Amino acid sequence: MNLLERELHYPLGDTLPPSGKTLEVAPGIRWIRMALPFALDHVNLWLLRDTIGGVEGWTVVDCCIAHDDSRAQWEEIFSTGLDGLPVLRVVVTHMHPDHIGLADWICKRWNAPLWISATDFYVAHVLSSQGDSLAGGDDAADFFAAHGLSDPKVLESIRRRSDYYSELVPSVPRRFVRLLDGDSIDIGGQAWRCIGGYGHAPEHIALYCASSNILLGGDMMLPRISTNVSVHAGEPEADPLKLFLKSIERFDELPSDALGLPAHGKPFTGIHQRVRQLQDHHRDRLAELLEACMLRPHTAAEGMPILFKRQLDVHQTTFAMGETIAHLHLLWFSGQLQRQLGTDGVYRFGRFPDRAAPSA
Repeated sequence: MNLLERELHYPLGDTLPPSGKTLEVAPGIRWIRMALPFALDHVNLWLLRDTIGGVEGWTVVDCCIAHDDSRAQWEEIFSTGLDGLPVLRVVVTHMHPDHIGLADWICKRWNAPLWISATDFYVAHVLSSQGDSLAGGDDAADFFAAHGLSDPKVLESIRRRSDYYSELVPSVPRRFVRLLDGDSIDIGGQAWRCIGGYGHAPEHIALYCASSNILLGGDMMLPRISTNVSVHAGEPEADPLKLFLKSIERFDELPSDALGLPAHGKPFTGIHQRVRQLQDHHRDRLAELLEACMLRPHTAAEGMPILFKRQLDVHQTTFAMGETIAHLHLLWFSGQLQRQLGTDGVYRFGRFPDRAAPSA
């Protein structure tokens, strides 16, 4: 456990739900942990006891990627973990594959509706049916090349990943129920408030229940790792880190002893402290980038090792490039750095004579 983790409290200690099983973390709330074939090797999913239209059953929160192992784990849970009751509703916090990948499969199996923000619903539909421009394909490769990524093997690997999203999310339900920031959802007789968050996904929805003092934080409030915040080819002039830092301030409004149920990691308390940790983390990374770019202009590819000091595979490189650009964009949009497009077609960030900051 690192020093930052010691500032948080894990009520269940190192206890984890076994594969294909559930673990009750609070009355009517069960924890599912499914493996992922990535460096981030798991995702947490949740079952909430519910009643809709007089029918007792469960609301599922998040679904895992469309993968044979994930389906097998769900089949075991359907057989042994639902107390013989049906799935009544599927809530998806956001459109990333580990959260929405099996939503269509579960919704069809149980004839259950999908609840999700409208923005993430439509983005998921586009990426699933028309190809991925976030983590792969020509658009992504060209975008990263314009920010200094020059390794031909890495760029070619990114170009070949145009079906990355659709492999993990082969289909998305055709209909949905819209979740909006501030909405209140009745789940099992308890009110869960929707908390909109931005920067990590287009319109992430976390859920907070005041009566049980529990936050289903999705990817916006993780105890151990910092949420990926990236600029993508589809929105190349975005300032997502500003949005993310503004979004997590809202978790300070929750009681200090709220139980956080995150999408990755273990249930924890200390949400206010975690907000401070994330703010400090990004402040320090921004300061490091600013110092380097003030000495000489940097591309995002040159700045990437400042933020990520370990060896990265192609999958991790796409996230690292996007996040480095996000940090550089915050410095650029705030006027601390300027951006210049070189004759080589590559963007650099630094201080240039007679260059104005972009309008916010």
